[in-house]
Amino acid sequence: MHRAYLDTEFTDLNPYTYKLISLALVVPGGPEFYVELTDHWVEAECSDFVREIVLPQLDLNVHGRTVDQARTELRAFLLALGPVEIVSDAVMWDWPLLVWLAGPEGLPDGVTAGRISSDIEFDDLGYEPPHHALQDARFLAELVGGLAEFP
Repeated sequence: MHRAYLDTEFTDLNPYTYKLISLALVVPGGPEFYVELTDHWVEAECSDFVREIVLPQLDLNVHGRTVDQARTELRAFLLALGPVEIVSDAVMWDWPLLVWLAGPEGLPDGVTAGRISSDIEFDDLGYEPPHHALQDARFLAELVGGLAEFP
């Protein structure tokens, strides 16, 4: 079974109102999926942090997709992977956004949520995430994907 590492960027830290801006899935040594949504959020909904740090890193001309386009591409990516365990360092934020993007059909069969060992202390690594979904997912894939099996 493949393991893919998930990261998202979103408008703010309110779990009731936050909206997906970008989403990345990275399979170590394998394919990557990255998308920036163009029709789901507006800058006025974003926190100051997101406006200052996240939005300047977007390249909507290259990675921008409508929700419908992104949904289609996400499902195609996941179906091509087959059974996959999706791991995130912020499951409570990232997983609901992944499920939302998958849409009414839901995630394909064989897609399961994994977890990262509580023994891994990201704060102790001295890594300052750039808050770019693809770069952060790549880091997570390199860090955790390079470890032996984790509980």
